[in-house]
Amino acid sequence: MTNARIQPRSTPLIKTWAAALVSAGLAASAQAWELTGSKTITAHTNDQQRLVVGTVNFQPQADGRTRFVVEMAHQGFRDHFLSMKEFKCLEGPTELACHVPYPYAQPGTIQGNDFAWLEHQLMFLYKLPKEFGAKLWNGLYFKLERGECGLVGKPQAIDLNHISAPPQRLDVPPFKPALRDDITPGVRWISGITIE
Repeated sequence: MTNARIQPRSTPLIKTWAAALVSAGLAASAQAWELTGSKTITAHTNDQQRLVVGTVNFQPQADGRTRFVVEMAHQGFRDHFLSMKEFKCLEGPTELACHVPYPYAQPGTIQGNDFAWLEHQLMFLYKLPKEFGAKLWNGLYFKLERGECGLVGKPQAIDLNHISAPPQRLDVPPFKPALRDDITPGVRWISGITIE
């Protein structure tokens, strides 16, 4: 019996196979970044909960814009009658977070990294459980940016009284950066949202 050593086969085929796997992984990764199809909207809380609050369906358009439709998952919300109006609210241990859908006509599109109209569909107001009524100056706006697996929304403070009457221009999102203030991380119960 001879001590024959098994020689490794030529590596170009292995390298090609590995490159194909990496390429496929990058392609899958790139697809996850695309704003197309149905994505889940999740609220992240400062007590480490992940609450699915809805879905958004993205449809790329020929002109480079992306049309979107938001559907909130209201089965996870509770009804609260605040200031003569019914709100759908998430109940946290320290505060309520009530969804405030944008009340006026809007184009329902986003373009590039401008997610303003989508951000306007994901506004909330917050209140302490012991407080009476809704204080519209306690608004929450989630500034969306692209993240590793989709969109990440960081909370900003807004005064929802700003949209108590229709804006002069319906084609321009009313909550410009000058009307929003950053919030110290962890102060609000909903600490952020993701769309993945």
